Amino acid sequence: MSKKYLTNKLTPILFASTALTSTWASSVDCRVATGGLSECNPYSSRFIVAKEVKYDKQNKKLIDVRTLPNVHKTSVKVVSVIDMVENSIKVEKSIRYMGGQDRELEDLNIESAEKKSTLTLSKDTEERRALTLDKLTKMQELAYTNFIKKVEELQLEVISENNLTTDINISIAKKEDIAKKEEIVKKEEIEKKEKIVIKKIIKDTGIYQVEKGDSLITIAKKFSMKKAKLKELNGLKNSSKLKINQKLIIPIKQALLDIISSAEYAVKSGDNIGSIARKFDLSSKDIMKYNRLHKRSTIHIGQKIILPFPHKIAELKKKKRSRIVSTRGKRKLRVTATAYTSHRGQTDKTPFLAAWNNRIRPGMKIVAVSRDMLTRYGLKNGSKIRISGLPGYYTVRDKMNKRYRKRIDIYMGMNRRKALRWGRRSVMLYY
Repeated sequence: MSKKYLTNKLTPILFASTALTSTWASSVDCRVATGGLSECNPYSSRFIVAKEVKYDKQNKKLIDVRTLPNVHKTSVKVVSVIDMVENSIKVEKSIRYMGGQDRELEDLNIESAEKKSTLTLSKDTEERRALTLDKLTKMQELAYTNFIKKVEELQLEVISENNLTTDINISIAKKEDIAKKEEIVKKEEIEKKEKIVIKKIIKDTGIYQVEKGDSLITIAKKFSMKKAKLKELNGLKNSSKLKINQKLIIPIKQALLDIISSAEYAVKSGDNIGSIARKFDLSSKDIMKYNRLHKRSTIHIGQKIILPFPHKIAELKKKKRSRIVSTRGKRKLRVTATAYTSHRGQTDKTPFLAAWNNRIRPGMKIVAVSRDMLTRYGLKNGSKIRISGLPGYYTVRDKMNKRYRKRIDIYMGMNRRKALRWGRRSVMLYY
């Protein structure tokens, strides 16, 4: 440790000591007190304590934190040795310088004092013991009575709790039974509702069997539905393929579904062409056209009428095309075609009776042919022929006069005006 450091540390201590001497100069140090003084200064020593040393970073030097002793009194009473001995020390007679009698008396006094003290102590202890015993008995009695009361209260509480628990258990059991009954009733009601809904669904829905050439789009168009709804009802996906005779659910009654799918209606009592057209939202003209009927035509019960739905019209067109193709591959012949009706001026006395005793009526698609068509060109009674410019097939049911060659006569029923409009035409005959 350097000298400079020591000088720096000791100089403030010396300075502080000088300050203390100046403050306590008037009082006398207790170490130098004499018999005549009554007070002295116990803190006459000059010192100071360095409690903590810190380092100042900014100034780059050590700083010591100093604290002086906490001086409470500036002076202390001075007591002489004689006063101290007289006040605090009890001086007894020395036994060594006492006589025999004095000693005996002293011993007797001591024994009597001891006996008295023991007697008083025993009486006090007995009294205290009796009091404590009384107190203890009373406390025990009180504790016992309190304990019994608490036990009784606890028993009552337990009994009440048991009653409450039993009541609660009974109420819970009743509630559970009621809840179970309510659940059963609710389930039964739901089942009834489901059955009613299922019955309604069964009544209002039908089953359609997939046919050859059907697809989801064609089936949806057939029943005026959307493809998405049809898939949703039947749980189908875009990638799912249909199979022949696969059953699909359609939201239409079964009877109506069968009529729409077949596009045929069996006439019932009270039906006419107008009522049938209104029932299926069709025009009566289309019904007459596709069934070869006219205004005066009569329909009878059980008669099957073609309903010109879009899918049926497309089907009929396909059939016509296939027939035309097939007939073109067979025999064909150009002939002269005329028309006739069931009037006496154009027939004999039996206008509704043709050759080979065939009965005819208006609306039938029949023709009469010249006799050379029967002998030379291979036609006969009942042959099916197709005439260019006219739809459908005609049946050979009558024959003409012998004078005609390569000629046919088309039957127009009772419509004379239609026959006159037809007149005479050159047509191609396929058979």
